[in-house]
Amino acid sequence: MNPKRKPLIAGNWKMYKTPSEASAFAELLTESIPAYTDREILVCPPFVSIPSVSKVIRGTHIMLGAQNVYPALEGAFTGEVSPVMLKDAGVTHVICGHSERRRLFGESNKQVCAKVRAVLEEQMTAVMCIGETGTERDRGATFQVLKQQLEEGLCGFNSENVPSIIIAYEPVWAIGTGKVATPQQAQEAHAFIRKLVSDRFGAPTAEQVKILYGGSVNPENIDALMACPDIDGALVGGASLKADSFAKIAGFALP
Repeated sequence: MNPKRKPLIAGNWKMYKTPSEASAFAELLTESIPAYTDREILVCPPFVSIPSVSKVIRGTHIMLGAQNVYPALEGAFTGEVSPVMLKDAGVTHVICGHSERRRLFGESNKQVCAKVRAVLEEQMTAVMCIGETGTERDRGATFQVLKQQLEEGLCGFNSENVPSIIIAYEPVWAIGTGKVATPQQAQEAHAFIRKLVSDRFGAPTAEQVKILYGGSVNPENIDALMACPDIDGALVGGASLKADSFAKIAGFALP
């Protein structure tokens, strides 16, 4: 972790917690997680729970994110939610291209790129997820996959807007499986990603970009992960659904 980049701990609640449950849980988080000055905390509830969570955390030290977005301001897109709607609801960060969206709903790198662009156009922060499957890692294609996802996901961007994008490295084989990349594996991938950003957008830009790790993050492994120089935070799934575990992750020890 580089002290120049303020670390971010983000909780992705996925399809859990009704609006009433989410509101009560958000209250608990505001009480359980101190108002840190050396790190940022973000929660990403389901769409229907965003308004109730927003009311609870507005004005607190916890930021509000969304798990997905449709890349249009408005239109006949039944069932979709626009960046303008999210922004008006108090959202500041939007996850784009989570591996579950790619795997279950067929989202392509081109679609992810469009979502990232739509988020930035509304002055919000995009959290763009990339990562390889277990099969791709086994055949030695990790770096090839990351390179393609990053290059196509950032197609058309420049050194001025890239710092408004957070990259989340999520090895798909570690999401919800209980498996976690070793700190060495995670650091290797993060360093590779930062080198790609540097090669394309310049070293100063690469030094500004936050790169999060996601994949079975828990209170037991967060300190070792955060000790890595190119890991700037975590995108937490299951462990973010319990206040005690998420608070412990948020309270990771600074290296």
